[in-house]
This record gives sequence, C-alpha cells and structure tokens, in this order.
Amino acid sequence: MEHTLLVLADPAEPQLAMLEALPDGTDLAVGNRPEAFARAAPDATVILNWSASGDLLRAVFGMAPRVHWVHARSAGLDAVLFPELTASSVVLTNGRGVFSPPLAEFVIGAALFFAKDFRRMVRSQAAGVWDQFDVAEIAGRTMGIVGYGSIGRTLAASARAMGMRVVALRRRPELSAGDPVLEEAYAPARLHEMLGRSDYVVVAAPLTTETRGLIAEPEFAAMRPGAVLINVGRGPVVDETALVKALREGRIGGAALDVFDSEPLEPGHAFYGLDNVLLSPHCADHTPDWLERAMRFFLDNFARFVRGEPLLNVVDKRLGY
Repeated sequence: MEHTLLVLADPAEPQLAMLEALPDGTDLAVGNRPEAFARAAPDATVILNWSASGDLLRAVFGMAPRVHWVHARSAGLDAVLFPELTASSVVLTNGRGVFSPPLAEFVIGAALFFAKDFRRMVRSQAAGVWDQFDVAEIAGRTMGIVGYGSIGRTLAASARAMGMRVVALRRRPELSAGDPVLEEAYAPARLHEMLGRSDYVVVAAPLTTETRGLIAEPEFAAMRPGAVLINVGRGPVVDETALVKALREGRIGGAALDVFDSEPLEPGHAFYGLDNVLLSPHCADHTPDWLERAMRFFLDNFARFVRGEPLLNVVDKRLGY
C-alpha cells in the first residue's frame, strides 16, 4: 500500500534529508504553510509535525480527511492537541523517551551544581580568591520526581546509581509496585508528603489541566528548607510567581530550570538576577544529534506503520500524554 506523508516543517531543515530512507512509493509533501499541502492533503495518510505551530497542524489536519496517524516530534503535546484531533480516531504519537537520557544527565548535573556550590567556585576563581568551604553529597539524599514517565524512569535509574533515594509522584502509583529503583510511589493526593521528604524535587510531568500550576505557593511551603526544584517538564506546571517569591525569601535552596511559562524568557525577568537559579534556555536535551535522533525514531515508527505493526509512543489524547 502506498502512503502520502505530509511533513510540517521549513523545507530547508537539514534533517529532512533523512526522509530519503522512506519506503519506495511514499508520496511526500513538505511545507510550513497550508497551501503547500493543497494537492497532497486529500490523500494523506500520515502527518509529521516536525517543527510547525499547533495552528498549522490544525489547519492541515482539517484538509486531510484520510489521515490515520499524526506524529509530533516533541514529547510535550500541550501545543499540539486540539479538539478535532482529540475527538477523532486518528492515532497520535510523540517523541517521548527520545530525549530522556540527556535530560536525566542535566538533572544530575543540576543537583551536583547546588550540592557542590559550583557557582561559588566560579565566582571565587574569577575574583582570584582562595575560598575553601564544605560541600554536600547527593548520595544519601532523596530525589522526588513529579511525573514518572520516560524522563522520570530514566532519571530514577541515574539517581539511584549515584546513591540517592528516589520517590515519585504518579497518577497511578500502583503501577510502580515492584519497581526496584523507587522507595515509594505517591498518589497525587499525597504530593505534600512527598515534597516534605525530598531534597531535590524534579518536575518531569506533562502539561495538562490537572498539572497546570501543580507546584505553587502551598507546595513551596511544604518543601524542605534548602530543597532544590528542577523543572525539565513543562514551564506552567510550576507557578513562576510563587517560585520567584520562594527563591527571593530563601524558602527553598534554589531552582534549575530548563522550561518556562513564556519562551524565550523576556529580558529583565527575575530569574536572570537570582544567584540561586541555574537557567537553561530550553536546551538541556539539545545534544549535537538530538534532531537526528528524533527523525530516526519517526522513520522507525513509519516502518512499523507500513508493516501494520503497533506504533510506539501512542498517546492517550484524553489525558494529553
């Protein structure tokens, strides 16, 4: 069976050359405007949202009545899901898991950044000051992971290998029964209990109606004094105003942030001026080959689609992940 694939992207993006590996007979249309798909959309069976906005995806989806499968390059889907797609029988997959190893490394690096106070070392070196001080260990400390999906599970293994205790919050904690890495899995109703136990709180949850603003002023009040928040999930899961307040007041020890409410972060934002913040401009998973990894995953899934095999990373569109 021949397939027509619509690729929503700037045609000049270099990773699109990897689509030459598609099976013979695959009809391909690439563009970043709806009119680029006028000819191919009526017969399209697959849409790859490589780098387009949710608005373009929605417009093209409406032009393609025969589509069976939509793939989003990203793991986060808050900008991708729209009512027509959610209500349809079309299968949606995403990039979940493709970027988990580098994100786990970033979290471990962030924990070490605060435990060893690397900022103080760099500041003293730049000032030419010999400044000895005591440093902390992360071994024996507790990492609490909010959201135990692919990122959370990969991180848990890394943290455990560093000698840390690992606990997690997940929607269905019973699914973690027998997990050799976790000391305990908490239901959402026990969030504050988990926060009070954690030295490092890692947000790795998707953005949904349930998780928006999940970590706000009451949650910062429930954290241990000196705890560090690390967000590699989605920016709006954390209330930024409450976070800035907690950081300024020294209610928590610090924050390492890779995601934000609005990106790029606007000039003059409070985060830029806080010494207890480690700021990553949403590039913690941008290894030199991150885009090639994402395209290889899609190509492998496309081969499964052609063979009639189950697709990887099928999303529950009602839940948003």
